[in-house]
Amino acid sequence: MRFGLTMFATDVAMEVPDLAVEAEARGFDSIWIPEHTHIPTSRRTPPPTGDAELAEEYKRTVDPLIALAVAAGRTERIHLGTGVLLPAQRDPIVTAKAVATLQNAADGRIELGVGFGWNVDEMEDHGVEYRTRRARAREHVRCMQALWDDEVAAYDGEFVQLPPSWSWPKPRVRVPVLIGGGAGPTMFAHLAEYADGWIPIGGAGLGESIPRYREALEAAGRDPDDARIVPFGSLPSAEKLEYFAGIGVTECVFRVPSGPASEVLAVLDEQAELIDSMR
Repeated sequence: MRFGLTMFATDVAMEVPDLAVEAEARGFDSIWIPEHTHIPTSRRTPPPTGDAELAEEYKRTVDPLIALAVAAGRTERIHLGTGVLLPAQRDPIVTAKAVATLQNAADGRIELGVGFGWNVDEMEDHGVEYRTRRARAREHVRCMQALWDDEVAAYDGEFVQLPPSWSWPKPRVRVPVLIGGGAGPTMFAHLAEYADGWIPIGGAGLGESIPRYREALEAAGRDPDDARIVPFGSLPSAEKLEYFAGIGVTECVFRVPSGPASEVLAVLDEQAELIDSMR
């Protein structure tokens, strides 16, 4: 089992390239950062955490692709992921080129975690109706995959129409796509169709949901042993990590605080001691 970390990267927290360097030095396998383009002050959508007020960090997120590009230039081994990117809110043609360019610059270390989004206000500013977010995200990712894989790419969907087109660069190493979100038939259908893995939030219920995910892959004619299962945000302990390994989790991603380097590195050191004891 691999070990990664995620931080709500902002303009006032420890910078992503510095965190990537420190995480690589401590033996972590990956680093993942989220995306929010902006937060409308209308605040009609309740916080996903259940809190009365939305945390300040949501308003201040950095651009994940640019931050990871800088991190790629300062590291050699650690994998660099979006956790998660919001493809429904992005132009798929432009994003496909950016991700392919980044994958080649990072020597194949980029992992594309994507999600459907929760903030109605935010997605409406991108012209996305909440009820269509999953279908839009699917079409945007499928279009991006066509642009990465096909010499002449095309896509004809409800939300995306791409006539036969040329687009380079192609990623020299295939870009793995992982989808973040809760377990359920719709999620498993998306995972089975076009994703390389699943990013569940936390670890609750994984003992029951992982077999259902594997069944969905088998029904789609895919090998479930190839699937990646990468829970985010679990509070790590040796017992929990042993349990995860036993039920098929392939990578556990720990959360570090969105704060200054002194605060982040203190937590990172504790987590590094734990993963050292597990290896």
